[in-house]
Amino acid sequence: MNDFDFLTGTWDVANRRLTAPLTSGPATWEEFPGTTTGRRFFDGAGNFDEISFPTLGRRGATLRLFDRETGQWSLSWADSRTGRLFPPVTGRFTGDRGDFYGDDTHEGRPVRVHFVWHLLGPDAARWEQEFSADGGASWELNWTMDFTRTGRAAAA
Repeated sequence: MNDFDFLTGTWDVANRRLTAPLTSGPATWEEFPGTTTGRRFFDGAGNFDEISFPTLGRRGATLRLFDRETGQWSLSWADSRTGRLFPPVTGRFTGDRGDFYGDDTHEGRPVRVHFVWHLLGPDAARWEQEFSADGGASWELNWTMDFTRTGRAAAA
């Protein structure tokens, strides 16, 4: 249940996002910086982080909760631009990789969402987001975040 303890502390985040996911045109990516601070609670069965995207003028937050009965995490994202809490993705870690799935919409279109966390050591991690418009038969990578630790882990 302590899978997200690694996120505790302050991180620089290099973002790379597809500007028009699920379109047939050529892939155009935008890159922008972020800074996030994560904290754990419930003795590691909960985690919260807030990220700032200074060049975009917005922020986001993720709430992660471990369900002791199912052994799965639920991850819920909120965006300051919309003030909306997006539907959660659920899943678990196997070793240094976490896979989380859920259902959402993108520009009014139903999509299956896949988050992947890669633990790359004590001071580095990578997050990826994919969308599927065909129920998971095919996936399109549309956002990556490369995390580099900048501060010591915050107290529990």
